[in-house]
Amino acid sequence: MVSKNQSIEENTEPLSALFLTESLSEINEGALFLDHLSEIELKTIRDRGEMISYKKGEPVFLQGTNHNGIFQIEKGQVRTYCVAPSGRELTLAYWSRGHFIGGPEIFGGAHLWSAEVTENSEMVFLSGKLVNSLISEIPNFARCLINGLVAKGKCYSQLAQMLGTRTIPQRLAHLLLVLCQVHGEKISEGCLITRHVTHEEIADIVGSTRQWISMTIERWQKEGLLMRKKRQIIIRNPDALRNVAIT
Repeated sequence: MVSKNQSIEENTEPLSALFLTESLSEINEGALFLDHLSEIELKTIRDRGEMISYKKGEPVFLQGTNHNGIFQIEKGQVRTYCVAPSGRELTLAYWSRGHFIGGPEIFGGAHLWSAEVTENSEMVFLSGKLVNSLISEIPNFARCLINGLVAKGKCYSQLAQMLGTRTIPQRLAHLLLVLCQVHGEKISEGCLITRHVTHEEIADIVGSTRQWISMTIERWQKEGLLMRKKRQIIIRNPDALRNVAIT
């Protein structure tokens, strides 16, 4: 982890958070939550925050450790996840540029989950003390922060709903449809999911095992719902996949 104070180059990569959700319209609702600030207000926040660079695979914070403050993602991607006593992991979400991580313990407390960088990333860290000062000095920042926290609440509410009301096959079908819509490219065979996700990563999102995911994808391929091509997934029959997701 390397700390640096200069601002990063402007990034134009697409916003692409990923988590289990019923509504795609909410998948990036919390992105760029600071965009409602004026240029002067935004510059004040970034100048007073700490720019930090992370390498792929580095932890940002760990479940159970004390922490305060938030990290605004300027570049890259971060996975948040929780670990059961057995050691099994459940991926909560993949957060991209514009989103922030670090809540709900903004002003101090033990984290309920962990965060790790899945690709080289740059973030602006705002300590709890600084956040408190900014709320007093820049009222618009308080509104932005509330909007960001509301978006996080919706995300984890959607996740809890999906885990509690959908079967694993339904969650897998739903996730593949989300990937097709957010990271899909139309080709002659169907919808190519351009984002590379491993079977293990999919399993951690839907709450299953890598072996089950591999067997199910192989079965769905034989049934004509999808196909594998050079380690990528192509959705061949989205209507049939939607039927699996809702029945």
